Amino acid sequence: MISIIIPVLNEADYITDLLYHLIDNASLTTIQEIIVVDGGSTDNTVAIVKNLDLNIIVLQSKKGRAKQMNLGAKASKGDVLYFLHADSFPPNRYDQFILDEIKKGNNAGCFRLQFDSNHWWLRLASWLTQFSWRACRGGDQSQFITKALFDDIGGFDETFTVYEDNILINQLYKRKEFVIINKKIKTSARLYQKHGVWKVQYHFWAIYVKKWFGASAKDLYAYYKKHLY
Repeated sequence: MISIIIPVLNEADYITDLLYHLIDNASLTTIQEIIVVDGGSTDNTVAIVKNLDLNIIVLQSKKGRAKQMNLGAKASKGDVLYFLHADSFPPNRYDQFILDEIKKGNNAGCFRLQFDSNHWWLRLASWLTQFSWRACRGGDQSQFITKALFDDIGGFDETFTVYEDNILINQLYKRKEFVIINKKIKTSARLYQKHGVWKVQYHFWAIYVKKWFGASAKDLYAYYKKHLY
């Protein structure tokens, strides 16, 4: 059984469509629960979820995706955790694709990525996510992981306000516990549209390189906040 965990912060524009998408594109016999973990939204995200009458679990957390996702994982009852951003829509039968990999002994992984943009660079970046190279990974591709493996790693590192997905992925790559499902999850290019493709890509690369050279969680967040917040 899969527990879907969605960290949110002011996601009123996306959350309704995502929740219906998750229900419409899966066999509900495989979904233990959908948990939305709010980090202090100031819009009507929480009210929207509660009023949908979809039996969604809503939790309140301190701000920070790592904190939110860890709280959701702690409250979950499923054997498999599926962490998903609020603006990312997994493929039809996503649940079965995940469980098929679990049955093969693949305890963690993600989907290929597709942006909702026709910009040539974003299409190229999406195409590259089919490969297993570490540099092609990111939180927008979503993350499935068995609860046992997640607990063994210790969950998400809550010292990281940004880059938390990549810290967990690094641990999984070190353990050789990662697979890419050859199906596409469609995610919003809103950050690229807001700041510009080249600016966002440059700063993401800069964060990646800074971490490679030992930048602290505090330094990475300060850089992100200055350039992309």
